[in-house]
Amino acid sequence: MKKILVFLMILFVLPAALFAEGQGETGSNPVAAAAQSYFADYPGSRIVPASKVFEEIDANADILIVDIRSAEDYAKGHLKGAVNAAWGSPALAETLNWLPDDKPVYISCYSGQTAGQATAVLNIAGFQVSSIKYGWNRGITNTEGFESYVETAANKTPASSGVTVVPAVKTAAMDYFNNIKTDAETPSNIIPAATLKEKMDAEDPLVIVSVRTPEDFAKGHISGAINIPFGENMQASFDKIPQGKKVIVYCYSGQTAGQTVGVLRMMGYDAASLNSGTGTGATAARGWINEGLPVVK
Repeated sequence: MKKILVFLMILFVLPAALFAEGQGETGSNPVAAAAQSYFADYPGSRIVPASKVFEEIDANADILIVDIRSAEDYAKGHLKGAVNAAWGSPALAETLNWLPDDKPVYISCYSGQTAGQATAVLNIAGFQVSSIKYGWNRGITNTEGFESYVETAANKTPASSGVTVVPAVKTAAMDYFNNIKTDAETPSNIIPAATLKEKMDAEDPLVIVSVRTPEDFAKGHISGAINIPFGENMQASFDKIPQGKKVIVYCYSGQTAGQTVGVLRMMGYDAASLNSGTGTGATAARGWINEGLPVVK
């Protein structure tokens, strides 16, 4: 009789569990649960202006800056005290072994977009990470007095921190960094505006998600996009996003879309962000609207 009951439980419970996992539900999946908590316990944008980082450097605050630009660009100049763990290199995955969990960590990239992905993945793993707004090219070097906060001497990465990360989450985070897609269409999980327009014209099966505010979505959005505004508890609307299709996320400049992509990919979605979003003054000629591409109301 017990064997029959066990068989019936497997027959009915297992398919339901597999279905839930395939839909990105947390279930017993610790990675999905950790990813969903990113927005459920959201303290704010997790994007800080360079001026705030400068203030903390002046105050000798106990912080850590991780520069994820290439080793070559890091060597040309980086923020004082910053260590290098280049995007797309094994060094970035290794941060899971030495990042501290008891101090703020600031991520610097070129534009803030890949730093957004890194910020999401590392917070999911349990670290206190924020990205530096607009990165090196658009943020740091455009902030008054930045030259005083730049050095060229390399800094050693910290020793092993001894921080315990949930094993499944650590594996997923390291896999994320070690297997960043570099295909022609979505290098670094980012798609150029012109490429997205070509795919739309070819009627490729895509799901386009705008994480801008409802007000800005109403003023004009990419045709066919759904609106899931960025911020606290946005994960509650992820059930609007079907599995099995390429998901393109866009915001204003690519930074919050980068965070959203990090979360979605940790949940199993094939997601990429639109390069520079719709575009802002800081993104110059890049971005969907800045490049003159159409929107609908």
